[in-house]
Amino acid sequence: MNRIIILGGGESGTGSAILAKKQGFDVFLSDNGTIKSKYKEMLYNYDIPWEENKHTERLILETDEVIKSPGIPDRSAIIQAIRKKEIRIISEIEFAARFTRAKKICVTGSNGKTTTTSLIHHMMKKAGLNAGLAGNIGRSFALQVAEENYDYYVLELSSFQLDGMYEFRADIVILLNITPDHLDWYDFNMQNYVDSKLRITQNLSEDEFFVFCSDDEITVRELEKIVVKAKELPFALKKKDKEVAYIDDEDNLRIEYRSKDFSMSVQDLALKGKHNQYNSMAAGITGSVLQIRKELIRESLMDFQGVEHRLEKVLTVHGIQFINDSKATNVNSTWYALESLTSSAVWIAGGIDKGNNYEDIIDLAGEKVKALICLGKDNEKLHKAFDQHIETVIDASDMEQAVQKAYYLASKGETVLLSPACASFDLFENYEDRGWQFKEAVRKL
Repeated sequence: MNRIIILGGGESGTGSAILAKKQGFDVFLSDNGTIKSKYKEMLYNYDIPWEENKHTERLILETDEVIKSPGIPDRSAIIQAIRKKEIRIISEIEFAARFTRAKKICVTGSNGKTTTTSLIHHMMKKAGLNAGLAGNIGRSFALQVAEENYDYYVLELSSFQLDGMYEFRADIVILLNITPDHLDWYDFNMQNYVDSKLRITQNLSEDEFFVFCSDDEITVRELEKIVVKAKELPFALKKKDKEVAYIDDEDNLRIEYRSKDFSMSVQDLALKGKHNQYNSMAAGITGSVLQIRKELIRESLMDFQGVEHRLEKVLTVHGIQFINDSKATNVNSTWYALESLTSSAVWIAGGIDKGNNYEDIIDLAGEKVKALICLGKDNEKLHKAFDQHIETVIDASDMEQAVQKAYYLASKGETVLLSPACASFDLFENYEDRGWQFKEAVRKL
């Protein structure tokens, strides 16, 4: 019996352990932190041995393969020990893909992944396709492969998941954009992060499809260096060359694919803002490749509800609109949020800086933001970037205080925007916890 070790006892690790057990592996799961009770219960139910609050090397290093959860950094002592013994480290996605024949639609990019993945899944469900939603979103891919029988999976893939993928092969790849993110994980070297994202193209053949944004300079530059055998389906805001989807001069979103011409007004899109035009084009192209009827593609782009914590309208209190964009964990995401504002705003930002460069949003913030509330343990970098450009820049020690201060600073007809541009782990469990605390504080006003 093959032995397999799982590192991390969260959604990804527990799902991997259950799939491995069902496939007849001798499984052991190890977590350096505390495992949540719901995952412990799942491990008990499948009779899977585990440990928490430690990594016991003698139990871990006796294996041919380790499945690593995406949140465990490469620099951790246990990963170094595994690499020293030349044991192969793979991701849950790589492992689970071995045991399913379902078609895989894979979405990556620095921004817009969750929205586009959810939108494509919404479209496929509407078309009656038997499709699961997994990866960096919802229930783990491995658990669904173990317990469900889907014909398709729409997978949101982060760079951390792609790092542990080798033989994995997608049927349709969507690369939305590449902008600086997680640079603290990649030795503050942008090229390392770029290479990680491009792993999504590594096993594509002539039978597969590669959907990408031809307005994204880094993507276009990198594609000149590598050979992508798949059918290339680019999209852009304006048609320049071979774009399959674009916005025409009449403000219509157009998709020209296999002699089928799809058109709808940008005004009718459920998701507003330029970045969402890109997301909608990517989803529309995917729907066309899957031969979903034009009417259903149009309906899906018109009635999609959006994603929690991504430019989510929470409440209007005394004429002040509160927007939860807690999912904006990098500068580029926050740029999109500021760009979409139609009124003056009080902006709540801050958290763990991942190697952020705020230069790209200084002008936009100066134009749209009347006050900035810094919500992090260390706000020095935010003050340095914005003190000269925004009239009021103040600190808050927790979410309730940040929301109250924002409420007093904002006037009727203005917006309070939580769009942190940073990771959440200094004051919150994760970006969801940060978003929920924001919504709870707004409801208390």
